[in-house]
Amino acid sequence: MGHSGKGKKMSNLQFALIVSIGTFFAAAFINLTSQSILNKITQLYIAIGLLLAVIFLGIIFDIIGVAVAVADEAPFHARAARRMPGAKEALKLIRNADRVSNFCNDVIGDICGTLSGGIGAVIVFNFFTMGAENASRMPDVIIAGIVAALTVGGKAFGKSFANRCSDGIMWKVGKIVAFRQKLSRKNAKAK
Repeated sequence: MGHSGKGKKMSNLQFALIVSIGTFFAAAFINLTSQSILNKITQLYIAIGLLLAVIFLGIIFDIIGVAVAVADEAPFHARAARRMPGAKEALKLIRNADRVSNFCNDVIGDICGTLSGGIGAVIVFNFFTMGAENASRMPDVIIAGIVAALTVGGKAFGKSFANRCSDGIMWKVGKIVAFRQKLSRKNAKAK
């Protein structure tokens, strides 16, 4: 018994290491890509739309991360027995809740949080200060406040929603995963 506990601990350590390294490269790539895109955007509303999309993505993944942690396996066993699309996938996600929750809340959530802060800074620099050294700090303060309020408020609402509707959320996520896997298999066969 002690041996299997040590093996599991090692696999958790390996998972944490892989997630850390993967997060570094994903965050760096996403940040470079978004900064390059933002520097080419000349319309404020497009930049704000991108910012809101990143905040919304973080909230959605936070909802999934909470839902998977509190969802119950029982409703999905009957659905899986009836071969309902998404049930098997939802069960697999729920059985790996610690890793799925970590990925959704910490990896995606933190990348979106960092990215939204960076996008907010670029918006202020490109559209409000234009690089002027004596520019007012007010736009910076307002954008930072809006980003924080939307992120924290959205996640607070999302956590409450995820706790109340975890099984329904995981059912929808399971269906999305099943559909994505079906598309992947179709594309693999087409090649």
